[in-house]
Amino acid sequence: MDKLVIEGGRPLKGVVKIGGSKNAALPIMAATLLTDEPCVLRNFPKLRDTLTMIKLLRSLGKSVEMTEDKLTITSKGEANHVAEYKLVSTMRGSFCVLGPLLAKLHKAKVSLPGGCVIGIRPVDLHLKGLKALGTKMEIENGYVIGTARHLAGAHIYLGGGFGSSVLATANVMMAATLAKGETIIESAACEPEIEDLSNFLSAMGAKIVGIGSPRLVITGVKKLHGINNYTIIPDRIEAGTYILMAAATGSNIALQGGCYSHLMALIDNLDQAGVKVIQEDHLIRVKSNKALKPVSVTTYPYPGFPTDLQAQFLALMSLAQGISVITDKVYPDRFMHIAELNRMGANIRREGTNAIVQGVKALHGAPVMASDLRASAALVIAGLAAQGRTEIHRIYHLERGYENLDDKLNALGARVFREKE
Repeated sequence: MDKLVIEGGRPLKGVVKIGGSKNAALPIMAATLLTDEPCVLRNFPKLRDTLTMIKLLRSLGKSVEMTEDKLTITSKGEANHVAEYKLVSTMRGSFCVLGPLLAKLHKAKVSLPGGCVIGIRPVDLHLKGLKALGTKMEIENGYVIGTARHLAGAHIYLGGGFGSSVLATANVMMAATLAKGETIIESAACEPEIEDLSNFLSAMGAKIVGIGSPRLVITGVKKLHGINNYTIIPDRIEAGTYILMAAATGSNIALQGGCYSHLMALIDNLDQAGVKVIQEDHLIRVKSNKALKPVSVTTYPYPGFPTDLQAQFLALMSLAQGISVITDKVYPDRFMHIAELNRMGANIRREGTNAIVQGVKALHGAPVMASDLRASAALVIAGLAAQGRTEIHRIYHLERGYENLDDKLNALGARVFREKE
């Protein structure tokens, strides 16, 4: 196992290329289970999570070939309806094979999901929506077991205690594409990743109205076909993370391949902090200095401030000149990075769903432990801005969502390298 070593205090400069979206790629990969015809995906991110999904698709009867940033998925024979624990338990995104399996095979046995330890993330909305389509659902020995003679359209409300659910929306929408009649999903997730999935399904022949809105109307069809050269959207969380790295180090960098409109909540809050993010030709440019103003943010489902950037923004605010309050309304327990940031000299305390951040003049390198994917990114931001050497342990979390992170940072002028534990 490797650890990541960062020699901090070096400004970043240059251009960094943003890859395809992990959170869009996973449900789109699952959607290929809805057809027996080939599907070719472009701008495919090579990450620990997407490689796990490739293994899962192969176990379900698909043939998958990967070259450069292209993924080709075809059927190779009889499909399997069982998604095993050893694969689904490693990441939550793999649970979205449930809807496609039920729609195509009318039966599914899918392990309850795993992933990062960031708080309770129940699957009740998934089950609620799929039951409404006519599926009989049971939970037995850690598996969700679903059966259905046929799926029928329904009017479904998918709002939950913390807002809409991205994966539940994906699961129900995919199942509804092959259901008989019309399905209406109210309080559907509006994230760009759901919009991308909707566009992919539409390209396969699905009939979906209201794409990008909280009300989706899906008219079921008898069959979906394959698709050649569908391009996955850029990863807005990767882009946001690099923007925050530049902000924390007082650097000017440019992002190639990111989508400016997907980042508006972050850009607006950074403007208040004194960091300028502008779109110029085909690049997103970041201009920052080290005189950061404190900004309080609350995470909400899209188009609100994303919970997947909460940890990274908190790391930035630990260097602001004043007090910030960071509130997570999506995953209220997602604050395990606070203790590690405090080891580096930050002054943060948690009060319920809030993190109270008293900015400090400088952070200092220290050995720290990554607890989840986005907490890992927050520690990298802190390490880049800190004085001295930072060692980040358990960096396998980073590999779930950031492709070639150390190479990209070194190309920007950072001093980052791996060492064996």
